[in-house]
Amino acid sequence: MDKRTFTFYYGIVLIAVGIGVFFRIPQVMPDIEAIEFFSNKIGIVKFCLYTLGGMLILAGGIRVFKNYKKPDNQ
Repeated sequence: MDKRTFTFYYGIVLIAVGIGVFFRIPQVMPDIEAIEFFSNKIGIVKFCLYTLGGMLILAGGIRVFKNYKKPDNQ
């Protein structure tokens, strides 16, 4: 597998993991709220987790986009 193909598939995996984070957050939030330390900081925890998912999707999208933007001879 050459570098270009690897970069493309790595971008697809990053996008899939980012989407998985978005689906997993609502399932995990009750467990996080049960922890006494995080009970009054739940807003910042949600913000951080959703930001993480968004950054994963963005990073994967950038990798896939740059893969198609390059000419074939490079």
